[in-house]
Amino acid sequence: MTKSGRDSYRDELTKLAAHNAQIVCIEADLGGKNHPFEEQHPHRFFNLGIAELAGIDIAAGLAEAGYVPFFSTFASFAALRASESIKLTMGYMEKNVKVIAAYGGVSGGWFGTTHHALEDIAVIQSFQNIRIACPHGEAETRRVIQEAAVSEEPYYIRLSRNDAFNSLYREEDGSCRDMIVEGGERTGPSRLCVISVGEQATELCKRIVQEDDSIVHAHLCYVDIGSLKSYIGQLTALSERFLVVEEHRATGSTASYLALLLPRHEIYSHHCGEQWPIYGGTHTEVLSYLGFGYEPLQQQIQHILGGAADGF
Repeated sequence: MTKSGRDSYRDELTKLAAHNAQIVCIEADLGGKNHPFEEQHPHRFFNLGIAELAGIDIAAGLAEAGYVPFFSTFASFAALRASESIKLTMGYMEKNVKVIAAYGGVSGGWFGTTHHALEDIAVIQSFQNIRIACPHGEAETRRVIQEAAVSEEPYYIRLSRNDAFNSLYREEDGSCRDMIVEGGERTGPSRLCVISVGEQATELCKRIVQEDDSIVHAHLCYVDIGSLKSYIGQLTALSERFLVVEEHRATGSTASYLALLLPRHEIYSHHCGEQWPIYGGTHTEVLSYLGFGYEPLQQQIQHILGGAADGF
C-alpha cells in the first residue's frame, strides 16, 4: 500500500537515522502516538509543542554542533510564524536545517484558514540558499528525504496531509532535481507544456496528458530559484507555451518566477486564486471552492489553445 508523504517521511527518516547517528527528529506536536522515530531513536526525538520559532533556532544550534536536524510542523507555521528564524538561520547563515512542512496548500481541509498555506513557497523562495522541494508520492518523497539527509544545504520540503499517490519518480531516475517529462509529441515542441508542482497538481497533469497526447507534462520536484534556472534549457526545448499548475497563490508562485526567466515565452498559471479558503471540507472540496481542479484546468487549457486566454 502506498504511504502518504507524511508517513513516507517519518518512515524514511527513521531508517536513515539507523545508519547516521547525527540525524535528529524535531516535531511541533504533529507526531502523534507511536511515532516510528521516537520508538526507535528516543534520545534523538524531541517534541517541542507549538513553538515553531524556538524549534528552528534549536535546530540551527544542533546543526552548528554537527547534527542533521529535521524539524516538522504545519507549512503555514513554518513559512509564516517562523519566517524570521528561517530567513536568518537557514537563508543568511545557511545552517544545515531541514524543515518538513506538512499540510501544505489546503491539505488540512477542515482545519481552516489559519492552518492553510497558499503563500509558503513565495515566502521561502524570497530567502536565498534554501532548497525547496515539493515531492509527489511515496517514492519521490523518500528520495527527497535521502537527498536532504546527505546534503549540507538548508531544505524546505512541502508535504500534504494524508493523500497517497504513486510517484512519477522511479529509483532509476536518479536525483529528484531532474525534471520528469511525460506525454507530448516527441518529434518537436508541443503546443503546450503543463508544469506540475506538488501532489494534487501532478495528479491533474497526469490525467491531462493521458487524454491529450499533444500536450507534454513536465513535473518539477525542486522549485527554488537555483533549480528553476537549471530547468530552462529543457523547458524551452519542450514548448513555447507553459501552464504551471500549483496549489498556491499566483503571487510569488513558480509560474511568476518562470515568467521572469522566460520573458519570450507564454506563461500561464492554474492556481488557487486570491480569496481566502474559508470553506470547511475535505482537501478536494476546499480546492474546488478555490477554483483549482480538473474541470477548471481543462477549460483553461481549451482557452489557451484557442488563443482566448489571458496570460499569467
